[in-house]
Amino acid sequence: MVFVVLIAAVLIIAIVFIKSQVFASGTSAPRWDWKEIARAVGVGTLVGVAFGLCGFILAETPATPGMGLAMFFLVPLAAGFAVALVSTQPELAIAAALLATIASLVILIAFGKEGVLCALLAFPLLLAALIIGALFGFLFRRFFLEKSHRRTGTTGLMLGVLPLLIWGAHRLERPFLDVARRETVVSTIHVSGEREQAWISIQSINSIDARKPWLMYFGLPVPRRCTMLGSGIGAKRTCYFETGYIEETVTEWAPLRRMGLRVDRTNMPGRHWLGFEAASYELSAKEVRRYRLVQR
Repeated sequence: MVFVVLIAAVLIIAIVFIKSQVFASGTSAPRWDWKEIARAVGVGTLVGVAFGLCGFILAETPATPGMGLAMFFLVPLAAGFAVALVSTQPELAIAAALLATIASLVILIAFGKEGVLCALLAFPLLLAALIIGALFGFLFRRFFLEKSHRRTGTTGLMLGVLPLLIWGAHRLERPFLDVARRETVVSTIHVSGEREQAWISIQSINSIDARKPWLMYFGLPVPRRCTMLGSGIGAKRTCYFETGYIEETVTEWAPLRRMGLRVDRTNMPGRHWLGFEAASYELSAKEVRRYRLVQR
């Protein structure tokens, strides 16, 4: 829903912007016809999307725990540069750049390569880099390409070099991205009732019905249920989310007190930079029929 609104807003902005440029000469006769505008914006958008998606793949091959400048700056910069090479007017290229940015993010979300929250956070940075790339592309087009006797060949050469540049940049920064930063997240809640029932609920739960934090509406994993096969060290637990799941193995087992787990597999869309290694639950008495549960 968020991206539908964004697409509609960008389309309106693009149409108003283009229209203001079309009649900039002060006459009632437009400089271009709308079919030509649609064709130019369409071609620019397709080129931008192609470079955005291919750049995403190249900047993730081989995969690393983190994302660097190649992904957040060089890929959109190259996409903007490519859009400018195939667009004849700056205003058409900007409209195509806006549409290409949103279309690329929508495709990545639809195929589970990115989450909505990650896309929303990255959108301003990607768009800024893409517009900068378009400006560089127009400077290149004006001062070099238009003076060249082999425009088609030069354009093709540049479009072929850009993916190699992305791939090479990712290779250069890969050693800095292979080092993952580790963080421990601790949460504490208080539960009432029998200790045995609280211990059972830690192991498995049929459904989770609680008020969601606002970030969960924008892409953070929303837990639904957990199941556990067996008990004690070596037992397998799987926690299911709205999209995806996490598989775990019990490594520590102190009934009614503590359970430790190793994360074996994470299968959720996006979040290339976020992984899970282990989890633990500690249950301690606070008052009569009231306990404190610490999760790490």
